[in-house]
Amino acid sequence: MITREITKELLDCADEYPVVTVLGPRQSGKTTLVQMTFQDKPYVSLEDPDTRLAAEADPRGFLGQMSDGGILDEVQRMPALLSYIQGKVDKNTQPGQFILTGSHQPNLHEAISQSLAGRTAVLTLWPFSISELRNYKQQWNPFELIVKGFFPRLHEKNLAPRRFFNSYLQTYLERDIRALIQLRELTQFQQFLTLLAGRVGQVINISSLSSDVGVSSKTIRNWLSVLKASYIIFELPPFFQNIRKRVIKSPKIYFTDIGLVTFLLGIHSEQQALRDPLRGNLYENLVITEIIKGALNRGFRPDVYFFRDSHGNEVDLLIKEGRMLFPIEIKSAATFSTDFLKGLDRFRGIAGDHVGPGTVLYNGEQEFNVRGVRILNPLGVPDIWKAVTVQQEQNHENN
Repeated sequence: MITREITKELLDCADEYPVVTVLGPRQSGKTTLVQMTFQDKPYVSLEDPDTRLAAEADPRGFLGQMSDGGILDEVQRMPALLSYIQGKVDKNTQPGQFILTGSHQPNLHEAISQSLAGRTAVLTLWPFSISELRNYKQQWNPFELIVKGFFPRLHEKNLAPRRFFNSYLQTYLERDIRALIQLRELTQFQQFLTLLAGRVGQVINISSLSSDVGVSSKTIRNWLSVLKASYIIFELPPFFQNIRKRVIKSPKIYFTDIGLVTFLLGIHSEQQALRDPLRGNLYENLVITEIIKGALNRGFRPDVYFFRDSHGNEVDLLIKEGRMLFPIEIKSAATFSTDFLKGLDRFRGIAGDHVGPGTVLYNGEQEFNVRGVRILNPLGVPDIWKAVTVQQEQNHENN
């Protein structure tokens, strides 16, 4: 078991807040993280039926056994318990009393906003980052990772991805989905998931999905909300602030773990991933999730977008930090082409001031600069977030 990059932020939060809540997808390593970080705290899993029954029967008595606080795992199973935690921490405001974890958001977020507002720091833990995976192997092929994914257990136990994701998907469908929505048949939802995987990195078309699955647009929107709430997917919104052009205003869809996408698409080897028509989209998903993990592990949710206008001018990723915009192009090719710079050049012409020179992230081995634009391999840098924000800003200031 390795020390996660978010550990420092977790400890800093526990020094300031009486409660720290760690959210994220199932199997992202939340339990291991909090147990390793707070080894002196008693641990309770609310996934256990007997434990949950005891907490429901006498919540004050249940929490009374934790005089100095403790770790409450899978707290979304009993969000009502947060009101009683509020009472305890209001009487004793000492920081770092309770560490909570949760796997899906809706009820938990509502309970946090009602009971623990101002009393808890909220962190989000996604599966391993590439930097963390270097503890297992120094050099990684991106298409190996596209097939294997980043879930900790896969790498710690060296599990077969196909078997792992089959089990993961079944567990998710049978437990989390049934808890969040009423499904008469899982078959249509499974079909929807597969169709969504085939649209990874694309602007979502609700009507098209509705027609292909055979359910209403309202149902598709509901299902998308459930997938976002349980950290299976995330949306990348379009950027159109201060831009006087007709721009796309629908979000793109990406998966939190790329391994689940390839499993859903029936891609089970590096060679298949390399030859697949969605190769570029899969690589884009891999890179964007890595950049987002870099921010989440620092304790904040990044302000990220994509840009596309009605003429097809596009930038794969925009990061907004303060007044600065950092544009990023993502290419799965191993050979650099000056064509990679066209989208960045056009966007700078449209957006004006406070736009960095840009970064091209590609699958090649060499790192260099072209017209102030940094060209690099995202798997070849120790800190991808720093590489595409801090160093871009330094380049901008130097120019």
